[in-house]
Amino acid sequence: MKKLLKVLSKAGFDGFLLMIGTMILLAYFLPKPGMVKEPVSLEEIANVGVSLIFLFYGLKLSFEKLKAGLSNWKMHIVVQLTTFLFFPLIVLAFRPLFVNSGFELLWLGVFFLAALPSTVSSSVVMVSIAKGNIPAAIFNASISSLIGVVVTPLWVGLFIASATGDFDVTDIFIKLILQVLLPVIIGITLNSRFGAIAEKYKKQLKYFDQGVILTIIYTSFCKSFSEHLFEGFTVVELAGLAAGMIGLFFAVFFCVGLLSRLFDFSDEDRITVLFCGSKKSLVHGTVMSKVLFQHSTITGIVLLPLMLYHAFQLIAASIIAQRMARRNEV
Repeated sequence: MKKLLKVLSKAGFDGFLLMIGTMILLAYFLPKPGMVKEPVSLEEIANVGVSLIFLFYGLKLSFEKLKAGLSNWKMHIVVQLTTFLFFPLIVLAFRPLFVNSGFELLWLGVFFLAALPSTVSSSVVMVSIAKGNIPAAIFNASISSLIGVVVTPLWVGLFIASATGDFDVTDIFIKLILQVLLPVIIGITLNSRFGAIAEKYKKQLKYFDQGVILTIIYTSFCKSFSEHLFEGFTVVELAGLAAGMIGLFFAVFFCVGLLSRLFDFSDEDRITVLFCGSKKSLVHGTVMSKVLFQHSTITGIVLLPLMLYHAFQLIAASIIAQRMARRNEV
């Protein structure tokens, strides 16, 4: 069993991916706990958890780290344009194929994924394994998270009204400011006092983040299953969605690699651009879905492409990073 777990770990699988699958199955067979409102709902607990996630995230950020990463501006521009412009435009090009079809909600989920910021921890880990520019990876992942608070809802807002019938820009931004941006700012200002404590207990904070994410996934799928939203999709169609996510990852990864060579980046910087530019954050996706798709039953469907992409990006990025590390050692 230990050998099997070791092999799965090297391939990118981990306990968290298995727990995501477990939460979906639990929502299918036992949806009622996720729908209960009194005396306290899991949704309300998750809302508090979202704010705490970003508070702790801010605690681990410092002004000094952000300033130190500003020098390599060409690389930062490539990463952020890839994350917030190139990614969404690729998915947007396929929209005419899905308009007025039974798959429009799935397309919205893919577009939501494309508009999200890059991951933080896993991007830095992959860059570290592949022997890339770690400080630049930390800077890009951190800046991407902050930019996403504004850019992601702007992108998704272009299409969310037609899918949900409800999109109040003012209300959305107020919620994002109070639930996401404000906790981050408070965390950054408290970094000098409590940053060392946050770093010391970062493993425990990671488990807390994962717990909140699993709660959001469970409650979101409880709503979607209760409304029978997945009954219109066959196994073949969902397999096609998974194949599409694999294709999207490799398309972006290949194009980012070409851009890196075009700008003549060093090997370390190219590795950083590849991993930071091609990855998307499940943390930000799940927590932003609670704000952007508030009171909506479609959240489970919208999150499905992100979860498939998240699983594949971990597997593919782990394999690629390890191969790069071996090649750099030669």
